[in-house]
Amino acid sequence: MARVKRAVHSKKHRREVLDRASGYYGNRSRSYKAANESVMHALQYAFRDRRARKGDFRRLWIQRINAACRQHGISYSQFIAGLRLAGVDVDRKVLTDLAVTDEAAFGAVVTAARQALDAAPPAGAPGSAQAKAS
Repeated sequence: MARVKRAVHSKKHRREVLDRASGYYGNRSRSYKAANESVMHALQYAFRDRRARKGDFRRLWIQRINAACRQHGISYSQFIAGLRLAGVDVDRKVLTDLAVTDEAAFGAVVTAARQALDAAPPAGAPGSAQAKAS
């Protein structure tokens, strides 16, 4: 059986780790052990924060929609409930874009939500969704 020489791959791996750690402070960019720890932590943070970013953006969109709704005299929760009743299926990202770039279009969506809220029977009244669920 042929002899296996492993130096090529291990050196390649160490070089890749040190390349990823270039720009890190002090020993973290020079010593393999310190660089490897830093790179592994950085990859874990990147994995976690790619998922956290989705929630961060959703929070930002909700804040922007809430601010725009209050300029139109309606709360965020009433606005979303009105959209559901009106059957308007637009996600928060698009609603935020409308609120920021096209005030008139967002005003029309708010009007549709408000009309749906006015047309719906009050919660707990006969014929309402809550009364049917009971």
